[in-house]
Amino acid sequence: MSIPFFYEALPMRVSFGAGYRSKLADEVNKLGLKRVLVLATGFQTDLAQEISDSLGDLSVGVYAKAEMHVPIETARDAQRFATEAGADGCIAVGGGSTTGLGKAIALEYGTPIIALPTTYAGSEMTPVWGLTADGVKKTGKDPRVLPTSVIYDPELTLSLPVGMSVTSGFNAIAHAVEALYAPDGSPIISLMAEEGIRALITALPNIVDDPQNIEHRSDALYGAWLCGATLGATTMSLHHKLCHTLGGAFNLPHAETHTVVLPYALAYNAPAVPAAVEALRRATGAADPAAYLRELSLELGAPASLRELGLTEENVETAVDLATRNPYANPREITGDSIRRLLTAALNGDPVTF
Repeated sequence: MSIPFFYEALPMRVSFGAGYRSKLADEVNKLGLKRVLVLATGFQTDLAQEISDSLGDLSVGVYAKAEMHVPIETARDAQRFATEAGADGCIAVGGGSTTGLGKAIALEYGTPIIALPTTYAGSEMTPVWGLTADGVKKTGKDPRVLPTSVIYDPELTLSLPVGMSVTSGFNAIAHAVEALYAPDGSPIISLMAEEGIRALITALPNIVDDPQNIEHRSDALYGAWLCGATLGATTMSLHHKLCHTLGGAFNLPHAETHTVVLPYALAYNAPAVPAAVEALRRATGAADPAAYLRELSLELGAPASLRELGLTEENVETAVDLATRNPYANPREITGDSIRRLLTAALNGDPVTF
């Protein structure tokens, strides 16, 4: 191995297995927590209450107001609620929205997080936080927001609708794709990324065909864990910058936006990252990974364009302006014109060519 690199493992405990949510109280005690607050979206209130009840006196209750892109108003309300309840830790039950809310509390107070993912988003594996204020989503990295413990229970994903399973899975794949050409990548991260992508592109069609099969769900969650871990250990590039911009400014749905943008961002960067493309060819078995990922997403019923998600031609210029304001790492030079062409193609669902 002649390529120099740095690799820093994230300090986190991971438990993986069907039915492992039953070990939550043990995990709370292991961390020395006494009064935890269970976080969720309104959609998952019942599950959050079930989790809270299972903890008995260890739980101070449920806060089920998590929202996509973590509006700062919601974050402040949750911080107030947690303080008044005397919570010394949070249990994030759900996907990226709920984990993101837990991170907002941790960012303010350093409150430990135990994550119980119910999607394939991967946010639970990263020290990345995001808050949306005045139509702009701000992101950053802080070790305080990294969940202390993650319990992966595939049974919790059985109720995830097929359509959301597909887009959540592609959201995870996007993490690994960018990790393959991140400026701070490493051979270890590349191995994890390639395996995570392989696991997900195998599992997702199986989930579409047989949504209640726990083995398929386990395979997808395994892939999502690996993909999320690669995101947590590397620097985000063009793809994530665009998706954060579109989500924060226009409230586009998170996973669906990642699914649509992914092949276009990959096609744009592909000429500058031959090693990453070769890894993706191994993972997918396709000569053109960008085109393959788009075709697979469409075959599995994912949205075909940003227009379907609510973006308009008038929004494109605003998105271009926001996405080019601050420099960020990307293997290929970024210009206003290039982002405009990329977003216009994704807006219309045009063929993936650059």
